[in-house]
Amino acid sequence: MAGKLKIIPLGGLNEIGKNLTVYEYGGDIIIVDVGLGFPDDEMYGVDIVIPDFTYILKNHSRVRGIFLTHGHEDHIGGVAYLLKNLNTPIYATKLTAGLVSLKLREHGLLENAKIHTLSAGEIQKAGCFQVEFIHVNHSIADAVAFGIKTPIGTVVHTGDFKIDPTPIQGGMTDLARLGQLGKDGVLALLSDSTNVERPGYSTSESKVGESFDRLFNGCNKRIIVTTFASNVHRLQQVFNSAVKYGRKVGITGRSMENIIQVSTELGYLKIPKNTLMDMPKLKALPPEKTVIITTGSQGESMSALYRMAFSGHKQVEIGPEDRVIISASAVPGNERTVSNVIDELFHKGAEVIYDKLSDLHVSGHACQEELKMTIALTQPQFFIPVHGEHRMLKKHAALAIEMGIPQKNTVIAELGSVIELTKKTAKIGAAVTAGKVLVDGTGVGDVGSVVLRDRKVLAEDGMVVVIMNLSSEDGSLISGPDIITRGFIYVKESEELMKDLRRIALEALEHSRNGKSQYRDWAAIRNAIRHDMSGFLYKKTRRSPMILPVIMEI
Repeated sequence: MAGKLKIIPLGGLNEIGKNLTVYEYGGDIIIVDVGLGFPDDEMYGVDIVIPDFTYILKNHSRVRGIFLTHGHEDHIGGVAYLLKNLNTPIYATKLTAGLVSLKLREHGLLENAKIHTLSAGEIQKAGCFQVEFIHVNHSIADAVAFGIKTPIGTVVHTGDFKIDPTPIQGGMTDLARLGQLGKDGVLALLSDSTNVERPGYSTSESKVGESFDRLFNGCNKRIIVTTFASNVHRLQQVFNSAVKYGRKVGITGRSMENIIQVSTELGYLKIPKNTLMDMPKLKALPPEKTVIITTGSQGESMSALYRMAFSGHKQVEIGPEDRVIISASAVPGNERTVSNVIDELFHKGAEVIYDKLSDLHVSGHACQEELKMTIALTQPQFFIPVHGEHRMLKKHAALAIEMGIPQKNTVIAELGSVIELTKKTAKIGAAVTAGKVLVDGTGVGDVGSVVLRDRKVLAEDGMVVVIMNLSSEDGSLISGPDIITRGFIYVKESEELMKDLRRIALEALEHSRNGKSQYRDWAAIRNAIRHDMSGFLYKKTRRSPMILPVIMEI
């Protein structure tokens, strides 16, 4: 009797980022993508967000491999964190494997990692699964979809994709193979929902090259270009325009340097001889003969472009002789930081050209007509929208129904949902543990909701510290209370309030003693001070700072 195929999304649903999908049949598990997400405004101090690996680690002995669709952070950024606790092979295309190797080296995990490189068209067996790599277009080279053959049928997992008839490299998405799989029978299609709200077709990457040509032609200024470091095709077009118009190219920004090194070594980026120069040597050339490619398209505070804009870059000083081209659109949530950098560049006198003014960025995700085409080619029995916020998943499901998929055969899941497929049915079973794990510095998962709440209070209302010295013999007050504030009020301008706070602290001390001459329950005293002072401050200021009573025994 045929069993059930379980598909368990642990990331990438009702969010953009940290994509991770578990496929499980019998005693075998494979994992598709292990991405990261970026913190929202409420996650004070958090660096990145990764999926909750609890279910995977609980079933570690059944995991047969990790399969990666492409090399973007939201699909590979969590691999190192998972491999710290899981020993399993990684299967990826050449460029993706190169980028993962960089990450694993940074974490000291590369030596023991088992990374296997496959090309589009090849098939890898992993337990009862056979995974076929299928070429697709995206905003990074070497992206693939997966045709996952299981004992009860084939599942197509698109990863991030678009259909680009004039790509820079590698040919158009392999529609013929998707169509053949559709003819042979596709049990389920899991498809990228990012651009489902956009009608029509996505624009070809080659359009950006035309814009670069137009902006380089006749320009007598130094040109500075920023884009996503991983967009190798975009970088190739910058180099092409630089060579065409007789300019030398310099690179600044660690991630950009790393990507260019890896993609050049692997043959994805072709840089003509004597085009690339060290930054110090580039400075000796006239502005009209130079191009600088830099990180910072999202306004990141440590990026090279940010440091240029705010006069913190050691090698590049921005001025009126610069034309800055921002070849990227702001990721949702980054609009303000990008605007700040653009404003500062204008302040420096630079000419800034960005997405709103020119065709300098195109999306790497399929729009409605391309999504319809994918559904029509694969003719899936069941449709599962992935990689998107909830409204996008709903819209994509509606698109599938419009294309003839029965409504009962479309499955909109949540993180941790266990989607159970048979040859004839699809249902959502009991959920497994899923969610967000916060990475802060070297700490993984040690920042929880309580810490975030405290950081929120500190950021919004500040802190009041109450210091008292009490006798260790009878608990009587020896000195204090001293009041210290941070991020709440400026003490010198609020002497009256300080007097009130000292009075409240003394009253709370007496109140907690309850008439006892000898009293050393320090916890009760601290709680009384915190309670009374908090109530007083909220009535007086309508603010709720964090209150930290510090009792010293003398």
